[in-house]
Amino acid sequence: MKVSAFTFLKNGQMLGYPFMQSIQSILPIVDEFVIALGPCEDNTEAMLQSLNESKIKIINTQWNDTMKDSGYVYGQQKMIAQFNCTGDWIFYLEADEIVHEDDLSQITDTMKRYLHDDEVEALVFDYIHFYGNKNSYLWSPGWYRRAPRILKNSIRSYAPDGLFWLVLEKNKIGRYPKAALVGATMYHYGWVRSEEEMNLKSTQVQKYWNKSHQKIDYTQINQDIIKPFKGTHPAVMRVYLGEGGDKMYQADPNHRLTRKEKKHMWMLKIEKIFGLELSKKHYKLVR
Repeated sequence: MKVSAFTFLKNGQMLGYPFMQSIQSILPIVDEFVIALGPCEDNTEAMLQSLNESKIKIINTQWNDTMKDSGYVYGQQKMIAQFNCTGDWIFYLEADEIVHEDDLSQITDTMKRYLHDDEVEALVFDYIHFYGNKNSYLWSPGWYRRAPRILKNSIRSYAPDGLFWLVLEKNKIGRYPKAALVGATMYHYGWVRSEEEMNLKSTQVQKYWNKSHQKIDYTQINQDIIKPFKGTHPAVMRVYLGEGGDKMYQADPNHRLTRKEKKHMWMLKIEKIFGLELSKKHYKLVR
């Protein structure tokens, strides 16, 4: 069994992505790590080179700044990396997603289990979305709770707008991949970096969705969906996250819920009453 990993990057250092930790978190279980690297104004490429890792394969790319429709440029960059993967499985990591070392053997075992199962096209991770600080995460149907991150390289898949995958059975018809649970967790740290870094990211990338930058203020969120994290962080993240501090993030107590937040609160109530799970699912669970 050969396993490829892949991602895409641009100005990872400048924008505060823990991309080095992300890559290092799964290097032990992959045979190659393909990176589509856009033009950078920082030391991202030099940092990647400093790993001195033969598994890493960098593809220098260009970003189409005239394409401003629905994040399609993200899909282009993601697919450049994916199409250069040579493994039986392809393992996609966003630059702020980390795998815990305790889950590596479970991930490998699951890939082996389903390698020759033609019904299984993708493997799905549980998600923890950290928010504000390392002691807090979000629990709401507005934040996806599971997502596929490993696909078989033998299926005809593509990622429209870079957000999820579709499998093409016919030329113009796509469907979500058929999937099995990994039994492992993806740790998402995008909303732990500083507000300054998050706002800088917004100024650079909103144009790819034909949107203008709107100032991001972490405190403007529903406190009820912020939960305390009681587990352990991946070892590669401990320096990035720093020492000390054990308090849960506190939102603005005067924050007024948006229509979308009110909708999600009603969905939470329905989930609790009927035992449902209503977050978005870009996959069909078959195992």
